[in-house]
Amino acid sequence: MTESKPSNNTAEDEIDLLALAKTVWEKRKLLVSVTVSFMILGLAVAILSPKEFTASSTFIPQTSEGSKGGGSLGGLASLAGINLGSMGGSSEIPPSLYPKIVSSASFRKALLESKINVEGLEGAVSYKEYFEEIYSPGVLGLLKQYTIGLPGVIIKLIKGEGTESSIETENGFINVSQEEFEHFKRLEQQLTVTPNDKEGFVSISFVLPEPLMAAQMTRIAQELLQKELIAYKIGNAREQLKFTEERFEEKKAEFEQIQARLSGFRDRNQNIVSASAQNQLQRLEAEYNFSFNIYTELAKQLEQAKLQVAKDTPIFSIIQPVTVPTEKSAPKRPLILVIFTILGFIIGLGYVFGSEFLKGVKEQWNRV
Repeated sequence: MTESKPSNNTAEDEIDLLALAKTVWEKRKLLVSVTVSFMILGLAVAILSPKEFTASSTFIPQTSEGSKGGGSLGGLASLAGINLGSMGGSSEIPPSLYPKIVSSASFRKALLESKINVEGLEGAVSYKEYFEEIYSPGVLGLLKQYTIGLPGVIIKLIKGEGTESSIETENGFINVSQEEFEHFKRLEQQLTVTPNDKEGFVSISFVLPEPLMAAQMTRIAQELLQKELIAYKIGNAREQLKFTEERFEEKKAEFEQIQARLSGFRDRNQNIVSASAQNQLQRLEAEYNFSFNIYTELAKQLEQAKLQVAKDTPIFSIIQPVTVPTEKSAPKRPLILVIFTILGFIIGLGYVFGSEFLKGVKEQWNRV
């Protein structure tokens, strides 16, 4: 029997690891210098980053009886991650589409014109006015604008003033200027709507540089969203109410005219008992009774339509009301410092190993 020869792979691996460790130890001053430099850079970024405050709210939208997904069957299906409510023909907007509503141009334009109170200022200003005339991005924001964002600034200066773009809606067109479009991009990062289909609640949050502003804009966004949902939910009932009101006013005017004609005829013919007068009186009374029946029926339908609007109006249960945040949500300075330290250490190692690798390649090249 032949004996197998021991492999030298383990010894070679140990030699390689020792060589790498020796290389790192010899270049330790360089590695420490790079790591400390990134630590200082991270500390500067953490200190100069603007503060941000996040305000949030949680509410439960009312669901109709027809969209509950089959009672207990819907509850069992929700445990399996299946939403049976979306399979029905409900007239409500599912919570999963709420983010689409807040991202619409009309919704964002309403947010831009919303009035808020800013600490240190007398009177309310709009969201748009605050970011165009009052807000300052700080040193880091200006540095970012004129370094990373410099190409965009140059392109904007070359193109000149932006033209308005039109977004088509059902009722016409909404004009969106270039300045408003920039605000829209900021709102996309600041406003967040998170529906929870399994539990049935919706969370909405707003991130702004000041706590009071964040709370105000969260409340405004929540109220606007609820108005949109109510308008959609009771849209058909309102149309029916409007139609019934118009018909009711028409028949009311006709009834009052016929009532006046009948009263006038009776006043003029109190002592006349001719057959023609009796026939005309009967015709007027029949016309009066017919108009009165229609008028009464429309009055009932009008009340029913009003009740239907009230019945279809959804109710929102507020689980977590909007509160003014007391602690900032960003920047997370310890995390930034740790990330920059780790990044500096990795870059330092990469530089050390890379320089040694290039040095070896250069020596082989010279020997060839």
